[in-house]
Amino acid sequence: MSSFAWAQGEYKVIAVSDGGTISGNVKWTGPMPHNLEFPVTKDPQICDPEGKKVTELDRLIVGPQGGVANTIVYLKNITSGKALELPDQRRHLDQKGCHYIPHILLVPQNGQLSLKSSDATLHTVHMDGAATFNLPFPFPDRVSTRNMPAPGLVHLRCNGGHVWMNAEMMVVSHPYYAVTDESGRFEFTDVPPGTYQIVAWHEGWGLAGKEQAYDVLTERSVQRPIFTEPKTWEKSVTVHPNQASTVDFVIANR
Repeated sequence: MSSFAWAQGEYKVIAVSDGGTISGNVKWTGPMPHNLEFPVTKDPQICDPEGKKVTELDRLIVGPQGGVANTIVYLKNITSGKALELPDQRRHLDQKGCHYIPHILLVPQNGQLSLKSSDATLHTVHMDGAATFNLPFPFPDRVSTRNMPAPGLVHLRCNGGHVWMNAEMMVVSHPYYAVTDESGRFEFTDVPPGTYQIVAWHEGWGLAGKEQAYDVLTERSVQRPIFTEPKTWEKSVTVHPNQASTVDFVIANR
């Protein structure tokens, strides 16, 4: 499953009475890469209302202060802790303006993902990886749900000709996962005391080329972008009872 690590024993829910916190930031350094846009080749009235003829690929979002959004940070070797709860907004996928929103999804194992389209055109959500579905959305605002029983990484793309649409979903077995916000910040609370490996995972932002794909509506061959492999950074962190720990990551285009 790419470079994402899932070697994890059975997670046990315990009462955490003397837990600490881990917080930090993921920051970008150096020049920004190119090729973060792709031509709009279908439904410009919906996908490109401003007439720019290109759209963002959503692969790398760096804020004004250098924070990197949409990085998944998680504790790699934690075997017990608080109950599995994740942000609700990361479990609801919308297809809006020919983009998947949010771009990074975080769903608990055996939890449900809800999906809908706000666009008045045919989209599909084609998933491969830890979940495999191909769901059409021909009508706006009709919600569909799917259960996610297997932990792991899931790639999402559109087979309706909107070849730039892409997103990533992590189905996770414990609660110590976070997606960095627009400032690159993350935080874990109620972490049992101990020493852990903390990992920052980014889907990657490079273009490796294009591949032939199939538009299910027009039955025509189209060119879909191929992305480079995800990137990971790993550090050790020690959590002391009722204390705060800080871990920062600095990433670059190299």
